[in-house]
Amino acid sequence: MSNPDITQFTLGQRGEFTRTVTKEIVTTFAEISGDTNPIHLDETYAATTSFAKCIAHGIYSASLISTVLGTIMPGPGGIYVSQSLRFLRPVFIDDTITAFAEITTIDLSKNRIHLKTGCFNQHLKNVAEGESEILLPKQS
Repeated sequence: MSNPDITQFTLGQRGEFTRTVTKEIVTTFAEISGDTNPIHLDETYAATTSFAKCIAHGIYSASLISTVLGTIMPGPGGIYVSQSLRFLRPVFIDDTITAFAEITTIDLSKNRIHLKTGCFNQHLKNVAEGESEILLPKQS
């Protein structure tokens, strides 16, 4: 597999990745990250919050953006340099989340692409939005 060439990309080019959030994913993510906040894991506690039920970790949605960037757009070989992100809505267990990345700027001189990134749920409601920067390897 060869590294992506910056000249193969175009403004507006987009990639997406979709996954349904399960209780097992949230539990495993809590174990991996160490974030065991009861809002994610304890139904009784979550019922006392404004969400009324458990929510997925916000950064889990961000990890789906990483999946898009690392495997689809631009894919293997790109280096994830930066990410800004705002969480707009909670993600609940059984929500289906689609992460996306869309090229907004191509900087040939620095071999970098900038992308609008985010996630939306099965109701097409944005749950996160931001921007990413990817460094592409120089071609020989």
